[in-house]
Order: sequence, then C-alpha cells, then structure tokens
Amino acid sequence: MDIGKRAVEATLFASEKPMTLADIKAYVGEELDIRQILADLQDDFKHRGIVLLKTGDRWHFQTAQDLSHLLRRERAELRKLSRAGMETLAIIAYHEPVSRAEIEAIRGVQVAKGTLDVLMEAGWVRPAGRREVPGRPLIYATTADFLTHFGLHSRKDLPGIDELKAAGLLDAVDLVLDQLDAESDAEPDSDPAAEMEFAEEDGVLLENQSESA
Repeated sequence: MDIGKRAVEATLFASEKPMTLADIKAYVGEELDIRQILADLQDDFKHRGIVLLKTGDRWHFQTAQDLSHLLRRERAELRKLSRAGMETLAIIAYHEPVSRAEIEAIRGVQVAKGTLDVLMEAGWVRPAGRREVPGRPLIYATTADFLTHFGLHSRKDLPGIDELKAAGLLDAVDLVLDQLDAESDAEPDSDPAAEMEFAEEDGVLLENQSESA
C-alpha cells in the first residue's frame, strides 16, 4: 500500500467524525487523488470487519453491518427520546426544511421547545435558516449525524410508508387514522367532534408526511 493511501486510511481512522474530501485534503495534501483512493479503500475493506462508508458527502469507517450485533450492549440511555421526539424527528426528516408551526400542523398538537432542544443536543437536527414569510420563522433540517446514526446514505434512503407498515413501525392508531382519512375523502361531510377527538390523541400521520415530502 502506497504512502498516500495509508495516509488517507490513517486520517479517516483517527477522525472522531465523518470527513468530507476537503477535510481529508487538509491533512494529506491536495496532490493526491482522494476520490480514487477512497474508492480503492472501499474495495479493500468491503469484506472485512469494518467497512468504509459514504454518508452524504462525508466518509467514515464503521463496523460491518452483519457483525454489528456482536458489539451491541444493553445500556441505560441518559435521555430517552420520547414518542413526541420520534414523531418530530420523523416529520423533519420527511419534510425538511420545516418550521415549528408546520410540524405542529402535521402532528395536530403543539411541539414543546424541549423536544427540539433534545433533537439538536443529539446532533440529529439543526436550524436551517428562516422562512421568507411574515415573521420569518426558524426552520429545521436533519444533519449528517442523523444519516450516520440511522445508517442512511442520504434522505432518499428513508423508508416509504409501505416499508414502515411491513416492518410494523406504524402504530395501530396510525393505520386506523389512515383508514379514517380515506373515508373522509370519500365523504366530504365529516364529523367535527371526531376531528377534535383525533387532535387530542397526539398521533402522527406518517401517511400525510409521505405525500407532502
């Protein structure tokens, strides 16, 4: 293995976070063909215990997927993500960039400030500027760390509704609400009381998220 290839490998191995091409070049120099070296390293490691992955525009070493169960240990989470947190994260991932008001419109309930704080502290959500409308509300998007944590190369790899249902990741209430939505589309005269009752259930319509993503 030549010195340039070894230098890129060492740089990625020592980094605490995934690295862009510019990050790598800052360590090993501009004269190396970094793209080709990364492609070669990917090939070198594809059958080993660790693999070289590209997430978005960043590169990092990670345990091979078929071996990850060997390293998994049960541990207490310092701050477990609540249902509201998971729903908010899902909405941001499928709709980004999205404002707090838009998140609340999809969930049907208010979003506590602490929910977004937890997601930002975890490094999965970031402020992404302001919407150019009256009031200029802050909008949110997911981060590269979100993709890395959930093993996604890009947001295009987010599962569709059919995949979520097949995996059992949609709660029974979500499926019922999906059916109610279909019925309300067929019958324009809906029951306002029933709509109010749903709004209080604190549910999330992933089906609606998918349609507007």
